[in-house]
Amino acid sequence: MNNLKRWIITAIVIACCIGIGLYNLIKAPGAPEKEGSLPPPDRSRNVLEVNARVIRTQPLTETISAIGSLLPDEEVDLSFETSGKIVSIHFQEGSAVKKGELLAKVNDAPLRAQLSRYEAQVQLAEDRVYRQNALLKKDAVSQEAFEQASTELAILNADIDLVKANIALTELRAPFDGMVGLRNVSEGAYASPNIVVTTLTKISPLKIDFSVPERYADQIRPGTRLTFTVEGSLRTFDATVYATESQVDVGTRTLSVRARYPNADGALMPGRFAGIRIRMQEIPQAIAIPTEALIPEMGIDKVYLYKNGTAQPVAVKTGLRTDALIQIVDGLTPGDTLITSGTLQLRTGLKVKLHHID
Repeated sequence: MNNLKRWIITAIVIACCIGIGLYNLIKAPGAPEKEGSLPPPDRSRNVLEVNARVIRTQPLTETISAIGSLLPDEEVDLSFETSGKIVSIHFQEGSAVKKGELLAKVNDAPLRAQLSRYEAQVQLAEDRVYRQNALLKKDAVSQEAFEQASTELAILNADIDLVKANIALTELRAPFDGMVGLRNVSEGAYASPNIVVTTLTKISPLKIDFSVPERYADQIRPGTRLTFTVEGSLRTFDATVYATESQVDVGTRTLSVRARYPNADGALMPGRFAGIRIRMQEIPQAIAIPTEALIPEMGIDKVYLYKNGTAQPVAVKTGLRTDALIQIVDGLTPGDTLITSGTLQLRTGLKVKLHHID
C-alpha cells in the first residue's frame, strides 16, 4: 500500500514539472505568436504612388472627325425615250464619253422614210405659195386661196419638225461628260423607256456627304476646308465645303454638309467611305491636361496637384476639349505638378509618392 502511494506521488510531481516546463517554453522570448494574431500595421501603406505631369503651355487644336461618303458630281440612268429595236451600240463599257456623244440607237427607218416624203413635198408647196402670192397681187385669186396655200406649207414644215424630233428620240446621247458603266442590253434587243441601257457617272469633281454635331452648325459654312482619307491609301486629300443643309436634323441632332473634291486625275471612285477631319479652332499657347485628370464633383471641376508630398485639390475652369486633352482657362499655372493617375483614390492631404513624372 505504501509503495502504491509513493508511485502516485512521484507521477504527480513528474506531471507538475512537465507542465511548468511547457509553460516556460511558450512564454520564452522569440516564441511564435498564437495563430490568428495580426502583425503591427505598416505605416508606409498610407502613401499612394501616382504619376504626374509638370504643367506647360502647348498648341491645342479642336478637330472634328466624321465619316462621309464619296458621291459622283452627276449620275443618271440612261434609257431611250421611245421604243424600238436597238440597231447599234457605240460605247465601250467603263469608258469616258463626251457630252452629246452618240451611245446607242434604235431603228428609225420608218421615220426617215416619212421625213423624205415630207421633204419632197416642200418644194411643191413653196411653189404653190409663190404662184398664189403673184396672182393675189393681180387680183387673180382670192386672199383665202393664198392663205390656204401658206397654211399647207406651214403644216408640212411642222410635220417635218415632228418627224425630226421623233428621229432624235431614237438616239441615246450623253447628257454630260463622264464614265459609262456596264451596259444592260445588246444589239437586236427591243428597247423601251423603262429599260436602263447603262449608267453615266461624272466623277470629276466628287461630292463628299457627311454630318457634324449641331454645336458646330454655326461654324461650318461654304468655304470651310477639310481633309479626308480613304481606306487602302496613305494619301491625304483636300476638299472644300460648298453647301450645308438648311436645318439641323431633329432626329440625329446633326447638320448635313456637302463638300467638293476636284478629283482631276480620276483616282477616287464614288461610293467609297471617307474619314474626314476639320480643324475648327487653334490655340497656340494653351494649358491642356489629360481628360482623365479632371474630376467633376457636384458641378465643380477640380484636379489634384502634388505639393510637398501630398495631394491638394484645385478648382479649375475648362475651355476647349479634344479627344485626349482639355483646356484649363483658370486654376492652373505653368510649373504646377498635376497628378494624372489614381484620381479616384485621392483626397485632400493624402500622402503621395511620384512614380513617374512627365
